[in-house]
Amino acid sequence: MSRTESTMLALGTPAPDFSLPDVAHNRLVTLAELRGARPLLVMFISRHCPFVMHVAGELARIDRDYGERVAMVGISSNDVEGYPDDAPDRMAAMARDFGYRFPVLGDGSQDVARAYAAACTPDFFLFDADRRLVYRGQLDASRPGNGIPVTGSDLRSALDAVLAGESVRAEQLPSMGCNIKWKPGNAPAHFAGRPRAG
Repeated sequence: MSRTESTMLALGTPAPDFSLPDVAHNRLVTLAELRGARPLLVMFISRHCPFVMHVAGELARIDRDYGERVAMVGISSNDVEGYPDDAPDRMAAMARDFGYRFPVLGDGSQDVARAYAAACTPDFFLFDADRRLVYRGQLDASRPGNGIPVTGSDLRSALDAVLAGESVRAEQLPSMGCNIKWKPGNAPAHFAGRPRAG
């Protein structure tokens, strides 16, 4: 399985805009409607990736634990022609299967993944209430097959800090997972030549 680390977008970066369809409902979800006093967690996810499926249950627990205080969205940006398990109907089924309350959005153009410099699934971006990036990196140290329990400890620590009005630790470890499956000719320059497997 291919392993790709997140690019670690610069802290303080403003949240890039988006307007994307909710795969389970006939509506658009925009960054503008998520503005307000709450932090924002943007998660790039997929169904076919074993790294995402390894933590999928913990994403539901984070949703239950933080969803009333943090705006959350999942975004699927993979090339669905090459990876049909990440097509909107399959992502909608995943959301139902795991009981996600947050919207799962389809990024068919892959423009949003490029704007966020998303590199892998899962890839996490936490913004404060001013929509400035305060955390990007791993959920926790667990990976498929490494025997470490899935706890969400790194992301939960960042969520707790931002909700308490405290600084999030600047020492942050990159997420790791399957690389974003770019459409032919669509990959950002720094992804050119990376494998599509995984």
